[in-house]
Amino acid sequence: MKSSVKQAVEVISSLISLSHSTKVFNVKWQLIRKKLEELSSGLMAVENGYDSSENAAAFSDLVPTVLVTINECCDLARRCVDLSYSGKLLMQSDLDVMATKVGLHVKNISGIRTAGVLTHGSAIVVSRPGLGACKDEMRFYVRDLLTRMKIGDTEMKRQALVSLYQVMDEDERYVKLVALEVGDIVKVLVDFLDSPEMEIQEEASKIVSLISGFDLYKRVLVESGIVGSLNRVLENGSRLSKVGAVKCLQTLTVNSDNAWSLSAHGGVTALLKICSSSEFGGELIGLACGVLRNLVGVEEIKRFMVEEGAITTFIKLTRSKDEIMQINSVEFLQNIASGDESVRETVVKEGGIQMLVRISDPKSATSSKTREVALRAIENLCFSSQSRINMLMNYMFIDHLLFFLRNGEVSLQELALKLTFRLCGTSDEAKKTMGDAGFMPELARLLDAKTYDMRKMAIETLSSLVSVPKTEKDSFKMTETSGFFFNCSTKTREFRETNSSYSPY
Repeated sequence: MKSSVKQAVEVISSLISLSHSTKVFNVKWQLIRKKLEELSSGLMAVENGYDSSENAAAFSDLVPTVLVTINECCDLARRCVDLSYSGKLLMQSDLDVMATKVGLHVKNISGIRTAGVLTHGSAIVVSRPGLGACKDEMRFYVRDLLTRMKIGDTEMKRQALVSLYQVMDEDERYVKLVALEVGDIVKVLVDFLDSPEMEIQEEASKIVSLISGFDLYKRVLVESGIVGSLNRVLENGSRLSKVGAVKCLQTLTVNSDNAWSLSAHGGVTALLKICSSSEFGGELIGLACGVLRNLVGVEEIKRFMVEEGAITTFIKLTRSKDEIMQINSVEFLQNIASGDESVRETVVKEGGIQMLVRISDPKSATSSKTREVALRAIENLCFSSQSRINMLMNYMFIDHLLFFLRNGEVSLQELALKLTFRLCGTSDEAKKTMGDAGFMPELARLLDAKTYDMRKMAIETLSSLVSVPKTEKDSFKMTETSGFFFNCSTKTREFRETNSSYSPY
């Protein structure tokens, strides 16, 4: 072990000398140099003061990871000296990650020097408190887990994280202890998000995601610098780590300040990359959609998403066979286009209307819930422009509406009825087309619908349809066999007399 430690110290010394020649990012390199000097001092103390075979074994895992980090840092230093990096923002992010990694090594060595390495063979197991345990017992247990996280070997840290997640998931009192009352445990968890050991990173991401679900403790996470760490997980973490990170970000970015912070760290680009990648499953992409939906409320971030091709990405995602992914992608498109005519036009140019009509098609394999989301998106995106309404008509959308009026579940029927009414209000031509398609008998049937709102909507829609000369003649023909027009006119008149101010919007 001594030879490896000596090698690490020598490489660090060369790296510190090299870093003085860097031509850019001076403040960041000053911070990294300071941490490298602390790391070198800690390694020399290990070399001089730890000779036992037990300690040699304990450091056997640590020194190789230190060497990997140092070599990565040497590469960054050379690129900063030669100005051969690809972009300033990317290099700044890489230097931040490097400072965190070196800092973690310093903390690990400091903990080992102070308290000795905690291994499976030397650990005293503290029993988990039972249900209804007093606060002092719970606090003692959490502090013991914190000690294991700080000075344990990799497996001991992982097991401590697993145990911590279990008690927090089962008893909310532990969440408060972790977030507010036990030392610097949140900072340790945030540091673990940058751990080179993926199993440590994964378990830490699950815990911070759990904490973020409580509004009272979000501030503690943010003040611990978690947003930058979560973004680095999005860029470099494992799939499981990314899931925990995105869950955490989904709750944190409800606050626009945190949305700005994530954007400043490059999080929007990382999330869009996840959504456009074929290697991730529906759960992760669905969660990433949720974060991006939170971010579109910030105008500048929304514009950046559009410029980065988010609309194209999400229209492609609507073709997925995964229900969650389909729903989230349609809702994202609806949100990003809401109240913005230029973005709506972009959605249309990218084939958005055709895509929504396809999803709402009763013959498609999509679920009823997905069709509902598509119908709501059509209502929000298409009715501000006659040209888009014409596109709906050309794509035979009225056939879908007629089907749902006849056969749809109640929720789909209500949406179809609302869209039918809105189409009636767009032009006489639309009314004639709907009359020819056979809407009037279906609307007449809905005069006896179970819900009051549907009956009112059906009456108003029929009233709109029969106001057009051609459909009016058709309605009179129907009186010969069904008494339809008399029934419609009577109910319409009764409704108007008692609900003069009614509007279906």
